[in-house]
Amino acid sequence: MNSYSYSTSNSLQNLSTREREVLILIAEEFTSAEIAGLLHISAHTVKTHRRNLIEKLHVRGLAGLVRIACRGGLVY
Repeated sequence: MNSYSYSTSNSLQNLSTREREVLILIAEEFTSAEIAGLLHISAHTVKTHRRNLIEKLHVRGLAGLVRIACRGGLVY
């Protein structure tokens, strides 16, 4: 296993269940409003989860989150 995939998998293990759900839905191209409706939370809470994901996974934005989700096997 290369160091990048090891680091990605470790990072994903440190996410809460809700953060993983939000990450998957972001990677599947749902908007914050759509994610909020699906998870029965506010759009503001979705944005908070997104901000926390960006910080925890050390990426710059949504493209980085999608890349991590794909490489981590959360979406195909």
